[in-house]
Amino acid sequence: MLDSINIVLSHTTHPGNIGAAARAMKTMGLSKLTLINPKTFPSFEATVRASKADDILESAIVTHSLDDALKGMSLVVGSSARSRHLDVPVLTARELAEKLKAEHSGDKVALLFGTENSGLTNEEISRCHYQVYIPANPDFCSLNLASAVQLVSYELRIASLGADAGDINKEPAIPVTAEQMEGFYQHLEETLVLTGYHNPDHPKMLMSRLRRLYNRAHPDHSEMQILRGILSATQKTFKN
Repeated sequence: MLDSINIVLSHTTHPGNIGAAARAMKTMGLSKLTLINPKTFPSFEATVRASKADDILESAIVTHSLDDALKGMSLVVGSSARSRHLDVPVLTARELAEKLKAEHSGDKVALLFGTENSGLTNEEISRCHYQVYIPANPDFCSLNLASAVQLVSYELRIASLGADAGDINKEPAIPVTAEQMEGFYQHLEETLVLTGYHNPDHPKMLMSRLRRLYNRAHPDHSEMQILRGILSATQKTFKN
């Protein structure tokens, strides 16, 4: 999905914003950048702000018209901090990302961002199939260009990762067996007796309640090692 996304910046006036946008793209796995009549490009400032996303700047396509920038694109989406009421369907960045994944995952998509001072023109918006709307603070809705690229790119990445988004950097949890849980409960009871907190002659409901507590927590193997380590250290302290 991300390989089909083209970030298109129209008439960018500050080269630093081009570099910052490239950096925002690369952090989210996007790589295709098109520039329509940038005021200054290439630029040392753009390279500095790109911060190791130089490859995106080097492969960027520079065009002189919107028509050239949109050649080969099946879907055009314009980004704006405000609604324009131009009969263009308006979506949030999250809604757009889900729609692209569900309905347009194989299409070449242009995400069009306007110039810093005034955003997209009405003519540019009229070329779009959708408008992606970032609901910023109405009292201060002037969102930096690179920030807008970052927000939309983030939602696209989350949608592309799907159900695995929250687990991308996590190691798989190793489940604890029933036998290991019983060994833990025995260890826990021995420790509680040793510390004087639990009297086995008057058990009441303590161990039953602790079983419910830890069963509800459903610790994995790594967490169980921590718990057993705490119990062992406690026993060692009391025995000494």
